[in-house]
Amino acid sequence: MTHQFSDQAPELYDRPLLPPDTEAPRRAARLRDLGLGQARETEFDAFARELAAEAQRLTGLPAAPVAFVNLIGEDQFVAGAFTPPAAAELVEGVLDTRIPLNAGYCPHVVVRRKALILDDVLDYPRFAGNPIVDKLMVRSYAGAPLIDRTGTVLGTVCVVDSEPRPWGKAGLDLMKGKAADLAARINLREGLPG
Repeated sequence: MTHQFSDQAPELYDRPLLPPDTEAPRRAARLRDLGLGQARETEFDAFARELAAEAQRLTGLPAAPVAFVNLIGEDQFVAGAFTPPAAAELVEGVLDTRIPLNAGYCPHVVVRRKALILDDVLDYPRFAGNPIVDKLMVRSYAGAPLIDRTGTVLGTVCVVDSEPRPWGKAGLDLMKGKAADLAARINLREGLPG
């Protein structure tokens, strides 16, 4: 059975969606056309593992951060994820494959259509009080929009960590590059060149 959140997080349903998303119907239709957002993808899990490893090398972290491929339709769908063993119990206790649109930072990335780097989420009042982030003990976030060949933002690729991290321009470049790489892989699924 798939549900949006574990029973530990029912208060997350009450938060309003910010910001407004005028492209949601187009995005949901595009995801359906691509056959995405209904089942976890082993290819996306492998991609998330690659992303976590590259983020670990970039920042010199002792362990890889958590990494996700989120598709944003009527809700957020975790299409791929990598969770290091140290964070597995925490993540599995809060997240499922479907997450409400009012949770986390990825919907902001999708609506803005540009990357979002938060070295320390507590430095940003707009982003500091997100309940799912609090439950996951997220302190840093780096994410970029996953834009397909039609110009539709399908979702995001992102990494999160439980400690503040100085992602900097190198982190921004990494996230943008990895999002472009995954978009090219999705184009190949349609039989189109990357």
